[in-house]
Amino acid sequence: MLASQTLKAEDQFVVENIQVNGLQRISAGTVYNYLPISVGEKFTSSKAGSAIRELFKTGFFKDISLDKQGSTLVVNVVERPSIAKIIFEGNSDLSSDDLTKALKQIGLAEGKVFNRQILDKVEQELRRQYFSHGKYGLKIDTKVSKLTRNRVGIHIDISEGRVAKIKQINIVGNSKYENDDLLKTFELNTTNWLSFYTKDDQYSKQKLSADLERLRSYYLDRGYIDFSIDSTQVAITPDKKEIYVTVNVTEGDLFTLEKVKLSGDLVVEPDEIIKLVKVGPGEIFSRKNATATSKAISDRLGEEGYVFANVNMVPDIDKESKTVAMTFFVDPGKRVYVNRINMSGNTKTRDEVLRRELRQMESSWASTTKIERSKIRLQRLGYFEDVNVETPPVVGTSDQIDVNYSVTEKSSGNLMAGIGFSQTQGIVFNANVSQDNVFGSGKRVNLAFNNSDVSTRYNFGYFDPYFTLDGVSMGYDLGYSARDAREANISNYSTDVINSSFNFGFPLNENDRLRFNLDFKHTRLKTSEFSSGEIKKFVEENGDKYLTFAASIGWTHDTLNRAIFPSAGGQQRLSAFATIPGSDLTYYKVSYKQQQYFPIAKDLTFRLLGEVAYGDGYGSTDKLPFFEHYYAGGVRSVRGFDDNTLGPRDDRNEPFGGSTKIIGKAELFFPIPFVEDVRSIRIGAFADAGTVTDGFNIGDMKYSVGISGEWLSPFGALSVSFAIPMNADGNDEKQSFQFSFGSGF
Repeated sequence: MLASQTLKAEDQFVVENIQVNGLQRISAGTVYNYLPISVGEKFTSSKAGSAIRELFKTGFFKDISLDKQGSTLVVNVVERPSIAKIIFEGNSDLSSDDLTKALKQIGLAEGKVFNRQILDKVEQELRRQYFSHGKYGLKIDTKVSKLTRNRVGIHIDISEGRVAKIKQINIVGNSKYENDDLLKTFELNTTNWLSFYTKDDQYSKQKLSADLERLRSYYLDRGYIDFSIDSTQVAITPDKKEIYVTVNVTEGDLFTLEKVKLSGDLVVEPDEIIKLVKVGPGEIFSRKNATATSKAISDRLGEEGYVFANVNMVPDIDKESKTVAMTFFVDPGKRVYVNRINMSGNTKTRDEVLRRELRQMESSWASTTKIERSKIRLQRLGYFEDVNVETPPVVGTSDQIDVNYSVTEKSSGNLMAGIGFSQTQGIVFNANVSQDNVFGSGKRVNLAFNNSDVSTRYNFGYFDPYFTLDGVSMGYDLGYSARDAREANISNYSTDVINSSFNFGFPLNENDRLRFNLDFKHTRLKTSEFSSGEIKKFVEENGDKYLTFAASIGWTHDTLNRAIFPSAGGQQRLSAFATIPGSDLTYYKVSYKQQQYFPIAKDLTFRLLGEVAYGDGYGSTDKLPFFEHYYAGGVRSVRGFDDNTLGPRDDRNEPFGGSTKIIGKAELFFPIPFVEDVRSIRIGAFADAGTVTDGFNIGDMKYSVGISGEWLSPFGALSVSFAIPMNADGNDEKQSFQFSFGSGF
């Protein structure tokens, strides 16, 4: 073997072998792949320089030299160390996981080859991350420690500093609208009493960009087509605690619409398309209305199977006359058909339970409206935490899609309970065991039992939502209850009731449904020496045992987007109940309830609810039996007042209820900060109003305000509230903190 020698410029030889020295982690095969010299080639000085450059480009080595050993080319390398660990210290605003992901994008991660040049990029990336969170007083100290086996550890010490707050936002150049009106469109704001929650006083480049787009839309929606944002200046004080934002704008002139026309292949009747146009000649130009028109036309074509239709808005601007001629060019594309509808995620629920809710069918043309409607119907079943739909094109075709629905099942069994506390009742507990989706069939079985101080109750219920293929439902209930009204905060009496009922439901359309009930009830009334004069008089006139047969009809109009925690849509319920002539007691009850949800912003929902109910006797029964009275107060009506305590009282000053109930609620729901699962937990601020009377008298309304929390736990729905009564008097029984477990929202 010949001794190794350093290659010189004049060395030329045929390479018979290649030997690599100094490798620790890198394989010899990797070096051979990058080395531009192969066995059998003639080695020259020009190839030496090329070989070293190519190996350096890999980034694996910090030193490379070439030697000759006879006809063997010797490659000597010194590997760069690998990164064994990266430790962050002092970070609280950004998690270590987030910082690790950010550094990985620039090539610094555990297991990677360490390159000191990347450390400069590290500081730049960390500053970018923290600046986006408004922390401009950031200080970073990076240390590299040598470890065994040619490894290094990187320690990054971070001093985050305080968040810089926005001191002032100025808009310069506007004359048509006041600064205050324009700044209402901004997400960014100066410090206010809600900033601790909204963080709107923390500057972010991304938020400012979004605000500038909102500002641009504000003007374009009001006819200022030439509006422009000329420049934006962001200045920070020397102590890096306050930020001043200045936006320079040019408003331009106001433009009106001269004419509006449609062109292209309209596919459907022009009269139908014209109804969707939300802009017209003589109106002030509005980009918002023009965009809404394009979307409405596109959606209408989507109903006919043209799901990839393009509706382009083409404005012809005349700057001299300050007018715009608007053309909507319609390109429907090909009609698209549904190849397959696939379901996934329903491990317990049978496939047919999902498919019977679908309005989009296989082999028919695709309808965007039907696909979305099917999704909403699946959400409203209440069996799933989440429902998603995708419409991927079928490979190899241009006119077919698959529709893939994926669901995330939640527990359909439910243990429902209610817990409360008052000076009169103490602790009350009741329970209800139900299975809304028994054996994945979509049928509901309910077994209720209650053994509290208020009542002993047993009930069995069964409900089949698809008794027929057309969606006719059928159900029945059997039950027994013994109730001590005194323990429920109302008059002193008790009842034993045996009841059974049978019901059918009929769908009228997608949103409306009729329900018919037949009820049998045997009631035995018990009084005591402490019962009121009103109760004793009723017994004298009607006896203490009553057999009644009743019929009822109900109408429901439901447009809620999901069954649990809806965020849009509404629900109306109208019902009428009457005992049949020949019953021991003849009376009727009617009620109407409406609630509406308004999505204000992402995860921010406003709800309005109103309810009115009335009952009376007829025939031989003078008025509504007192044990059928309406009551108010408590977590399900007017919060802040004890259960059932609002309204008329008997001659012993105990709550007696009334024949009329009026309830109103306004509530703003918003997610809990830092909680990602907004579909299972939320908090709210509310105002409640309500009264119970023997006539329509809103002068006796009681009011309360407070905060609430709702959580869809694995064991049932949990609701808590803290309310302050606004106009309580000496007869009212207040209960600020109230708690319910298991009741539906």
